[in-house]
Parts: sequence; structure tokens; C-alpha cells
Amino acid sequence: MLNVSHLTKKYNRFKANDNISFIVNEGEIAVLAGPNGAGKSTAIKCIAGLLRFDGEIEICGFNNKSLEAKRVLGYIPEIPAPFELLTVWEHMEFIARAYRLENWKERAEELVRRMELTDKKDKLGKELSKGMQQKISICCALLIEPKLVLFDEPFVGLDPHAIKELKAMLFEMKEKGVTIIISTHMLDSVEEFWDKVFIMMDGRIEAERERKAVEKSGENLEELFFSITEKNRPEKEQEASS
Repeated sequence: MLNVSHLTKKYNRFKANDNISFIVNEGEIAVLAGPNGAGKSTAIKCIAGLLRFDGEIEICGFNNKSLEAKRVLGYIPEIPAPFELLTVWEHMEFIARAYRLENWKERAEELVRRMELTDKKDKLGKELSKGMQQKISICCALLIEPKLVLFDEPFVGLDPHAIKELKAMLFEMKEKGVTIIISTHMLDSVEEFWDKVFIMMDGRIEAERERKAVEKSGENLEELFFSITEKNRPEKEQEASS
């Protein structure tokens, strides 16, 4: 379970995240949605422990920067950054050694196969396309069988097969009680499986909705998104776009 309480992240005087709080429970797939610059990626990086911030973040009851939290956290960044001089398989081995995993090879083989990297196992990270590098990020993050997974624009750059496999993996993790956070502005990519959505603008959460409530109202995720973001856009900006 993820508990974010009063998260604030400042860059000098600019607040990228402005006192945001939310909870995502076990087995829930939550979406951080919002236009570019809303603060989604900053929030994800704070949760992952990559940025300093004010407030509190707990992962499975542990402070997010503790070793206990890091052991159960998987993070797939928006821009993949594999080790240039490690092969695909050496990435798997590196993660297994870093997390002291046992009996990891069979799971690694399965992940590599599902991401269609089997014939690329001996390729160096720097030799792969961005899409292939994204697949490595996914394999590395999921190898540890995390209890919380953070995805920052996970479908960008993936081919149709990889998108299909990743969606299947999301359903499988949800069934196992894994908590999943997806930061995206590609709402159609998450329409079929989200449970909870947090719509962000200007560093704040402007709306929080659960899937059942949205479906009961007759709206869909995209309609909800635009009803919130258009309403909260500055009047001058709305006039300029009309």
C-alpha cells in the first residue's frame, strides 16, 4: 500500500508538487493523469526516492527511502537509462545480485521472452532502440516481484505486442495484490483497467475518482479528465485556444 501525505516539492520558488496527499491500496491500479507540466513525473520520482521533498511517503508501512521500502519497489522511468556496456541478460543478473534474489533465472527468462528480448540477450544496452531499452526497464523492475510498481508513461515507445504483454502483466500483478501507479496523459492506454484516478494540474490534485463512481455517473475517464482540466484552465488560456 502507498500513502502519500502532504507531498511538496519546490524548485527554488516554483512548487512542482503542492501539498498533495493520496492513498492507493493493495491490488489497486491508480492513474496520475494531467497535462504536461502538471507535476506527475515529479510525484513519481519523489515516491521512488529520487528527489528530496517535504511531507511523508510510506510504502507498505515503511518510509519510502528506507531499505525495506526499496526492496519492494519497482520503478520504470519515462526515459529508460540502461547501462550502456551491460547486455540485456547482464542487466537481469545485476538486479538479481543487487537484490540478492534466489532462483531468479526462470523468472528472468520469462520476462525477457514476454518482452521479445530473447534474441537480444547478448546485445549491449547502448545498441538497443529506445523501445528495447524500455523493455529492459520493465524486466528489471518486475524481476524482483515488487509490491509497489511505479510506471511513468510506460507505453511510450513500445510496439503493439509489448503493450499487449505489459497490460496482461498489469492484470496479473493486480490479481496478486500488487499496488500499481501509472503516470500518463495517454488515457486510452489505461481505460480498460484503472481503479482510481488522480487528476493533477499545476502541481495539485484537482480531483480524485474511483472507477465505480465514474461509470455510475455515465462518464468515461477521458470525459472526466477534460471536464476537470478545462474547468481549471486560466480564462485567457481557454480564450486563446478557442
